[in-house]
Amino acid sequence: AERSPFLGEWELDLTRMPDTYGPPPKRVTFAFEDIGPGEWRTTVEITAPDDSVRHMEVRYRRDGRAVQGGGDSAEGDTAAFISPAPNVLVMSLAKDRDLQGVRTYVVSADGQEMTEAAAGVDGSGAPFVRHFHFRRIR
Repeated sequence: AERSPFLGEWELDLTRMPDTYGPPPKRVTFAFEDIGPGEWRTTVEITAPDDSVRHMEVRYRRDGRAVQGGGDSAEGDTAAFISPAPNVLVMSLAKDRDLQGVRTYVVSADGQEMTEAAAGVDGSGAPFVRHFHFRRIR
């Protein structure tokens, strides 16, 4: 089997943050690991401007079934993943059994950039989609 283009470590490009996001974090990294037959682990670390770190981790199969996450649960405590194409990963995120949003990740053809489309609903109930750009760091 071919190695997935997601595997490795990615860092958010803070210079390309959406205008509608609000104050940006100091740093965001994603790490995707293949940890066994058909199972992946994704680790996310968000460093705030005050240097505090939110750490999230989830182990899953890309089969669309819900799994419990670990670490910080401010954005969600359960997720489901599916990969409709080798360079596409879709995540549905829930907290306390309520949908929090859907994220779609796409890796560029050269394998050096990952784009996240984050869809959700704002405080007034209006839907939105924001794009975040990551560059491969390992």
